[in-house]
Amino acid sequence: MNISGNTIFIPGATSGIGLALAQRLAARGNTVIVGGRRTALLEQIATENPGIDTVQIDTTDADSIRAAAETVVTRHPSLNVVITMAGIMRTEDWTAPAGFLETAEATVTTNLLGPIRLIAAFIEHLRTVPDATIMTVSSGLAFAPLRVTPTYNATKAAIHMLSESVRLQLAGTSVSVLELEPPAVRTSLMPGQESSDFAMPLEAFIDEVVELIETQPDATEIQVENVRFLRYGEARGDYAQVVETLNRRDPHAR
Repeated sequence: MNISGNTIFIPGATSGIGLALAQRLAARGNTVIVGGRRTALLEQIATENPGIDTVQIDTTDADSIRAAAETVVTRHPSLNVVITMAGIMRTEDWTAPAGFLETAEATVTTNLLGPIRLIAAFIEHLRTVPDATIMTVSSGLAFAPLRVTPTYNATKAAIHMLSESVRLQLAGTSVSVLELEPPAVRTSLMPGQESSDFAMPLEAFIDEVVELIETQPDATEIQVENVRFLRYGEARGDYAQVVETLNRRDPHAR
């Protein structure tokens, strides 16, 4: 993926990593469209960030995704990058007699079905442009589990394998698949995460992500240094120690 000259749609970019990345990519010479559910928040983003377009979308709703895709492609026929940013992270207790199933189902709908539906909605268009990218967003927890978020971990592991598989199918086409693998970052993804000493400062994370995109345009995975502890535990042979350390150090590790 080139760092500039793109037209980029980022659903789920009304706060946190998504919004920070949208702002930085816009500043680097890209046309950026931010997607989200709340109209008032989208209007605020458009006002505060001249040049960034906004489109209403609920990534848990298949009809909303289809409608948003039609709107984005009509307004921006040069669209060549889709970043499937939307996601939720909620704790679950599978030892309790009830209560975790609703959370687990919502997590699967948002974190797994959402990206699948987004890719399906845009893939035909992306294959018509010369240099296109689908950027998925997994997590360090795709590779080492946080005890309190089992379904989140599972959906991010699924996103990793989905990215690997779709990349194989799209080999030889104009569409590349790039996977962003965040560590814990200081956002409001979970309560207390914005002030967590374990989490990476948001601006530092975005700085490193943009640098990696710029210096490694042919990369298939964007891995900041902080995520490598989780990403490569199994390859290093210290997976058990990684899991133990992760679950001892911080309950909000992304």
